Amino acid sequence: MSQARRLSFLNVLPFWATLLLIPLMWLSAIWGGWAVLLVPLGSWWLFSALDLALGLDTRNADPETPESALLGYRLITWAWAPLQIASVFGVIGYMVRADHLALWEMVAVAIGLGIAAGAVGIVYAHELMHQSPRFERRLGDLLMTSVQYGHFRSEHLLVHHRYVGTPRDAVTARYNEGFHRFFARVLRACPGSAWRAEVALLKRAKRPAWDRTNPFWRYFALQASFLALAVLIGGWLGLALYLIHALVAVWQLELVNYMEHYGLTRRHLGEGRYEPVAPRHSWNAAHRATNWFLINLQRHSDHHYKPDRRYPLLQTYGADEAPQLPHGYGIMGVLAMIPPLWRRRMNPRVRAWRRLHYPDIEDWTAYKTGALPMPR
Repeated sequence: MSQARRLSFLNVLPFWATLLLIPLMWLSAIWGGWAVLLVPLGSWWLFSALDLALGLDTRNADPETPESALLGYRLITWAWAPLQIASVFGVIGYMVRADHLALWEMVAVAIGLGIAAGAVGIVYAHELMHQSPRFERRLGDLLMTSVQYGHFRSEHLLVHHRYVGTPRDAVTARYNEGFHRFFARVLRACPGSAWRAEVALLKRAKRPAWDRTNPFWRYFALQASFLALAVLIGGWLGLALYLIHALVAVWQLELVNYMEHYGLTRRHLGEGRYEPVAPRHSWNAAHRATNWFLINLQRHSDHHYKPDRRYPLLQTYGADEAPQLPHGYGIMGVLAMIPPLWRRRMNPRVRAWRRLHYPDIEDWTAYKTGALPMPR
């Protein structure tokens, strides 16, 4: 890893650029027409283009930086939640009452709202749910339930981080598995997996599944409240637009999950046990601009190695320590939507990773199919 550096005030400013999506969400509805493209153009496409211009950032902040020096970084994750939720419902309410928008324009704007909620809101929720202060965890819940995906926190913290790179983890994409098949599988598997993980915790505490401390009560209540708010603000059309935005946000989340661990597995040690999680079990990307946009989410190898490390302190790794994506998430996401192109780009990298880290494993069939025994 590169030499650690101290953070300065100027380092935080690029992360705040995501706030520009808030006026773009409104302008896309107010102007209509070509402006419905403002959010996708101002997010994935803009930052992917900036990646090509600005290249990689392989510098690392000092991981011992005190919490007091990170306030500017934390504030953006706190501010986004009320701004996003107010904008999503405000724009929906505006659209259903506007007389200058055709139905296709409303749908296109709703897709843009989903892009903002998925690419920024869910990424910020992911950062918040990993932190100790209850205030931050509750903000994370608010963002996830606003897209009808509250169970993600339970699944992510209790299942994904524990079982990543094993057949037990639904969101570790298997070698040769296309994204569309992966997406359908995850939508089926993860809610039940999250529920069982929470019930297991309650059982160990000698509490019933429906105990009031089960966070699923909170997920259900908040999700129902957002559904009711959508109907109250926009009627059935408003509800449909809200659900489109939620689906797009969830699609983006799982697209990122697909890219983060595709084909990477932990060594099976026998009797349902696996080697500890290491940086080599997640794809790393050092593309500068997209890491601004996604608050260093692409430094995913370090996130799984140190899950409670705040995003400005996440470290990037060289190719000898962690597998590297050839492009940032924006470009890789387009490839993932076209499975033959994705496999052509990524399968050779997976095979090279296997030769480097596990040269003794000759038969990977069980790792591909999920046939290995589960941890107890």
